[in-house]
Formats: sequence, C-alpha cells, structure tokens
Amino acid sequence: MKRYLSLMGVTSALLAAILLSVLPAPATAAEEGEPEMIFKKRTVFRLLSPDAYIRVYAIDDPLVEGVACHFAAPEIGGWKGWAGLAEERSDVSLACRQIGPIHFRGKFEQGDDMYRERRSLFFKKLHIVRGCDPKRNVLVYLTYTNKLIEGSPKNSVSTVPIMPWGDKPAPRCANFLE
Repeated sequence: MKRYLSLMGVTSALLAAILLSVLPAPATAAEEGEPEMIFKKRTVFRLLSPDAYIRVYAIDDPLVEGVACHFAAPEIGGWKGWAGLAEERSDVSLACRQIGPIHFRGKFEQGDDMYRERRSLFFKKLHIVRGCDPKRNVLVYLTYTNKLIEGSPKNSVSTVPIMPWGDKPAPRCANFLE
C-alpha cells in the first residue's frame, strides 16, 4: 500500500508538471497588449472542417507611444487547427509606422520582445522584437518564429524613422537604450 501511495505521488507530480507546461505563462509586459484583428482572408476552403485563413492584426507598441504595427499571420484550418493542436506556419509579414508623436514610456534593450504569441501547443512562438538604429534615429521591428528544437529562418523587418510631429521635436531612440 505504501508503494502504491508513493507511485501516486510521483504520478500526480508528473501530471502537474505536464499541465503547467501546457498552460499559458502569466502575462508579461510584452504580452499585455493583445493585437486587434483587422480582417481575415480565407486561403483554403474545407467542406467538413474549419477553413484556413490569413489574419491581419494591428498592435500598438506598448513601450513606444505613437508607433503601430500590422502583421499578417496564417491560421491552419482543419480539425487540428480548430483544436489548437496544429503547428502554425512561420510565414508572418510585418509593417510598422509612426502614427503620432513618439513618446518612450521607458528604456529597452536591443531585441526586446514587443509582442509574442504561442504558435503551437508546446514548442513554437511568434515574436515581434524592437531595436534602435541610433545613427539614423530609426526604430527597427523584426518578426520571427522560434522553435525549441530548430528555429525558423522566415522573418520580416519594418523600420520607423522617428520624425518630429507638429511642433514637438523627435526624441532620440538612443537615449532610451539600456
């Protein structure tokens, strides 16, 4: 009986570890702003299961007021896609623009995540990261996906030259690098 209870404890601990690895992690500063879906376009029609789409999203940079990014990401249909078990494709495109006066809410490091999203049940994540080209005073945004075992070479880059807005001078992104 004692052996059985010990085995139950190990099994419960293993089950708890598996569940914790599957559940989403608590939101970080980069994950707090959820993207807004602008529209979707069907790419594959399926008669008996959900269709495949490309969805276009908008997201404001949570650290740099005055910058908005739009990205397009494919969504696999079928029953696996519907259940969240399919690994989404790595093909993501990105465009970022200055939409108002630039105001930095804090300091950042080169390559900090602006946004990230899980693209498969366990291993793949989509990242949008931010950097600064101090010589040209340009914000650089990169989107890519990574995988636990092997990353994806597919990526997209967008740049935002920081320009004066109205009578406000343009801040220098180099002043906000850590």
